[in-house]
Amino acid sequence: MSKLFFAQKAFIVRDQSVLLVRKSADGPNQPGKWEVPGGRMDFGEDVDDHLKREVSEEVGIEVMPGPPFHIWQWRLSRRSDDGDPIEMQIVAVARFCTPLTTQLSDAGRVAEDYLAEMAWVPFDEVSSYDVIPNMRPVIDSL
Repeated sequence: MSKLFFAQKAFIVRDQSVLLVRKSADGPNQPGKWEVPGGRMDFGEDVDDHLKREVSEEVGIEVMPGPPFHIWQWRLSRRSDDGDPIEMQIVAVARFCTPLTTQLSDAGRVAEDYLAEMAWVPFDEVSSYDVIPNMRPVIDSL
């Protein structure tokens, strides 16, 4: 089975820093790697509401979604609950976001996100973080 998804990633900028989240060590994809909040959009969901929901769930803050600045794609292979192979293609848009609140929290996270820590990282230190490889060009364009 093949599936196509649309995703958004929030580049939340504050005081010359960007908010990064780290994938948990037990995650099925890119364990221990860093990225930004965001994820796949549900059918029928409004684009801005989707990004606000993802950020709220993953890091507990409210944002005002801004303009997109990068588009990219990647593929994943998984197995369904029945063991059947699933090939996924994800097309993603990176958007600048303005934080409306800044108190980080993991209280709203869903287990399927497989996230661990989160951190405000100064722009000049982001390159030293072990970022998910397909996000490196996006971060570089930041």
